[in-house]
Amino acid sequence: MSVPTEEDPAPTPGSRRPGGRTARTRAAVRDAVLTGLAEHGYPALTVEYVAEHSGVHKTTLYRRWGGVEGMVADALALAGEDEWTAPDTGSLAGDLRALAREVADAFADPARAAAPTAFVAAAFQSPRAADSLRAFYEERFRRCEKVVDRAVDRGEAPSGTDAAAVVRAVSAPLFLRLFVTREPVDTAVADQAARTVLAAVEAGAFASETTDGAESRRAQPDRIQPDRAAGPN
Repeated sequence: MSVPTEEDPAPTPGSRRPGGRTARTRAAVRDAVLTGLAEHGYPALTVEYVAEHSGVHKTTLYRRWGGVEGMVADALALAGEDEWTAPDTGSLAGDLRALAREVADAFADPARAAAPTAFVAAAFQSPRAADSLRAFYEERFRRCEKVVDRAVDRGEAPSGTDAAAVVRAVSAPLFLRLFVTREPVDTAVADQAARTVLAAVEAGAFASETTDGAESRRAQPDRIQPDRAAGPN
């Protein structure tokens, strides 16, 4: 699924993003923030750097964004104002594979991966950046839920499948390797993640209980009954 990079497309038509000079200023600041994060990381990003690279005066930056935290948060918000849509390959297997490969592709090129990696790092140091990153991915995952909804309609997934949980499960092992264990992620790893989630979906692992209160059909472990034939110790 899409991650925030400098190559993100234009915002959705009809959105509330301001136009004209305001939009150009916001975009210039966003680009400078992305460049600064990629080159120096969040701790070294300064208002002076953004002012120099965006052409926007420091006074304006402080007045409109309050400082580095506000600029990073707005850069993430701006990245989420795009037209990205989840893949529609015609099958759940194809859609899950496409989602996983998009994550792998986004981080395959170190230059392209620098900005989203820096955003994640910033989220560990800035509460506002963390809130903005969470909001960015919540919106991305929401768009991805259509993949599961279509699969249910086609009979590829059980009714009641938790779409939000499924789309998060696809990217979770990839992000673990990228940001926790620092292992490489390639197409083979992405495809494995997609196959694993597909098998779990088909097995009903993401299916919720029925709304009438009946128990889930998932197998439950047998309870061990005491051996009544055995006498007291």
